Amino acid sequence: MHIQNFKTFCDLVESKSFSKAAKLNEVTQSAVSQQLKAMESHYQMLIIDRNQKKFRLTPQGTALYSTFKQILNLYDRLNCEIQEMRNVVSGTVQISTVNSIGLHVLPPYLKSFLKEFPSVNARVEYRRANLVYDDVLHGNADLGLIAFPVPQKDLEIIPFTNDELIVAMSPEHPLAQKRMVAMKDLQGLEFIAFEKDIPTRKATDGILEKSGIEVSIVMEFDNVETVKRAIEINAGLAILPASTVVNEVDRKQLVSFKLEGGIHNRPLAIIHKQTRMLTPALRSFIELLKEGPELD
Repeated sequence: MHIQNFKTFCDLVESKSFSKAAKLNEVTQSAVSQQLKAMESHYQMLIIDRNQKKFRLTPQGTALYSTFKQILNLYDRLNCEIQEMRNVVSGTVQISTVNSIGLHVLPPYLKSFLKEFPSVNARVEYRRANLVYDDVLHGNADLGLIAFPVPQKDLEIIPFTNDELIVAMSPEHPLAQKRMVAMKDLQGLEFIAFEKDIPTRKATDGILEKSGIEVSIVMEFDNVETVKRAIEINAGLAILPASTVVNEVDRKQLVSFKLEGGIHNRPLAIIHKQTRMLTPALRSFIELLKEGPELD
């Protein structure tokens, strides 16, 4: 038995899916099935209860999973200790995040990190907010970057910055000619919004509700880039993170105004699985996110 077999088996148990375990280990689904059969043949016992409709381990399979998990944790700890003794920061940092963070907040942090640690390979996956949590919990990503973090079992949440929510519009919109925009000016206007399950949408709905403002949602999208394109053609207004419209405002494609009633923060956080062994590369990246990127 090789250490990779232990990992594939543990991924299978935790994801309860042959296809997900195959993807995590960059092998075919058939290869995962063959590894399981080889393991059952080696130990001469059933590991998965095939009489159940849902994925379920036999008692023997549960014992194997527990032991294999301990072995993998020891192996990861050994690798971390060796890297620390050699004063080496290398390897891969797999990040799962939403478009608005990955495209508009993360780049300067990544640039600083890769400049300091060129031996590290950083991979970024753009996902819906709920899938970022799943990626981290199921081992598809080392770290997740999310807005409005929601505590979940087995997750560590580390705040790292805030983004302000503003109202954005086309320069052709009548409100764009005003020097200031009050909340009451938004009453009854047409709005472009994120889909209802997206955390920033829930926050913007709360801001409008608290102010007693009712708007007409004419379009809903799942990512900030599509929302901005709809605003640019003057299909409506939107409440967006300030960082996401900087380029468009500079190019005079959009106009933005602060929202009335103080700063409306959009807290951003790092998430990782509590049991995740943090390599020197992961720890260094987390520290950089907390401290801020190096300014040119």
